[in-house]
Amino acid sequence: MTRSELFQSFGPALELALLKNVHDAIAEDMGNTDWTGMLVPEGKRCKAQLLCRDKAVVCGQDWFNGVFNTLCPNAQVRWQVPEGQEVQPGTVVCEIEAFARPLLTAERSAMNYLQLLSAVASRTRHFVKLIEGTKASILDTRKTMPGMRLAQKYAVRVGGGLNQRLALYDGILIKENHISAAGGIAQVLANADALGAPHVSVQIEVESLVQLEEALLAGAKSVLLDNFNLEAMRVAVELNKSRAILEASGGVNEHTVRAIAETGVDRISIGSLTKDVIAVDYSLRVLD
Repeated sequence: MTRSELFQSFGPALELALLKNVHDAIAEDMGNTDWTGMLVPEGKRCKAQLLCRDKAVVCGQDWFNGVFNTLCPNAQVRWQVPEGQEVQPGTVVCEIEAFARPLLTAERSAMNYLQLLSAVASRTRHFVKLIEGTKASILDTRKTMPGMRLAQKYAVRVGGGLNQRLALYDGILIKENHISAAGGIAQVLANADALGAPHVSVQIEVESLVQLEEALLAGAKSVLLDNFNLEAMRVAVELNKSRAILEASGGVNEHTVRAIAETGVDRISIGSLTKDVIAVDYSLRVLD
C-alpha cells in the first residue's frame, strides 16, 4: 500500500489531524516570533541535510513537510528514501533548500514528529519481524500520546502492524468493568446486539477459559484474551475452533511475542508500540 493509499484508508480524519498537529506544533514552539532565527540575515537561502543517526524505519514525512511548507512555502524538501523504508545509521534521508530563517524555525517541530513516528514504525516493524511465519498480526491500542492518536496509528501501519479500533467511536471493546456494570457477559453482548449497529465491530475481553466459553456461547465473534498464559492460550485456541477472532493482550514483549503467536491466536495487541517509544535520533545540518 502506497503512502497515499494508506492516508486514504483512514478517511479525511487523518488529513485533518495532520493539519492540526502541524498548527499546534508551530504555535507551541514559535508563539509570535523566533528571536534566535532573527540572528540570521533576512532573505538568505541555504541548503541542509537531514541525517538519521539510528537504524530505523523512516516515518512522518507528511508531518515534516507540513511544518516546512507552513513556515516556508517555497521550501524544497527532497526525500532520499521513501516513507516506510528501513535505513542504517548515518543515512541522509532528505535534503532541504529554503530561506534560512524559516528553515531554522521549522527544524525542531518538524523533527519532533519524525523522531516520534519513526520510533513507532520501527518498534512495530521489529515485532512484526519477530512473528514472521505465524498467522498472527501485530496491533496497537488506544494507549497513545495525547493529540497524536491518528498519527501514531498511521505509523503502526507504516511499520507493518494493524490498528485496533481508532477510538471509542470506531468500535466496541467490552472490558471487565462494562461486563460488571451491564450484568454479565451474555447480557452485555445482548446489549451490544440491541444497539442495531451491524457496521460497528464488537469485541469482548475475557480473563479466564470459563469466561471464554460463556462469551462463545453468547455468540461473541471477537474475543480478547487478557493476560492468559501460554498454556491457557493454547487451550483457548482449541476451545474456540475458529468461531471467533482471538486476540492476545498483556505481558507481550520482544521475548514473549513469538511464543504467543505460535499458540495459534489471530492477533496480538501491544500497548508499548505507541506509549513506550524511544525517539529516533535525527540531525539537521545546514551546509551553507
